Amino acid sequence: MPPVVLALRRFPNPRLTGIGAGLFACLTMFVLACLDRLLFDSSELVYGLLFLPVSALTAVWVRPADLVTAPISVPIAFAVGVFPISGGTEGFGGQLMGLVTALAVHAGWLYGGTLIAGLIASVRKVRLMRARRQYVLAQERNPAAREQRGAGGPGRSPRAAAAGRPAGSAPQSPAASPASAAAAKAVRAGAGAPAARRTQRP
Repeated sequence: MPPVVLALRRFPNPRLTGIGAGLFACLTMFVLACLDRLLFDSSELVYGLLFLPVSALTAVWVRPADLVTAPISVPIAFAVGVFPISGGTEGFGGQLMGLVTALAVHAGWLYGGTLIAGLIASVRKVRLMRARRQYVLAQERNPAAREQRGAGGPGRSPRAAAAGRPAGSAPQSPAASPASAAAAKAVRAGAGAPAARRTQRP
């Protein structure tokens, strides 16, 4: 196995929610922008190069249910991180104008990182849908699972068994024993004897 694949397998693989991925991207870009300002004198090239791997990691580490949030969180993180290196003048208006100018100047890096996050999220979504479709097809091709779903499982309840009888058929009663049949005949014969004697009297 290539050493690159082994190194990637050793890499941490967390599963972040949409909010968690957004917070991760924003905090990471803000810290990197502060380091860029201290070490590289607010270099635009360094900030843009650091933004690309952060965008990729955000799209890789977000959980499958929140893949759509990756391309949305990345531009917000870029705007949060560019604030320390925007170089605006004093005052709120000057800082705001510096931020807008920095976003306009760094638009290429912004679009590149967003495109990377969108591509990774799309590939992950397609692979997830393909795996789900293969699972459904495998379940349909399995005759044992299909028969079990159609019959309602191996163990059927008495109510289900009664529901499976044809319409109009009465439940089967246990057969009468010979002793009970003889007793019934004796009762009927005893009940008819006095009536026969009454009819023979004049």
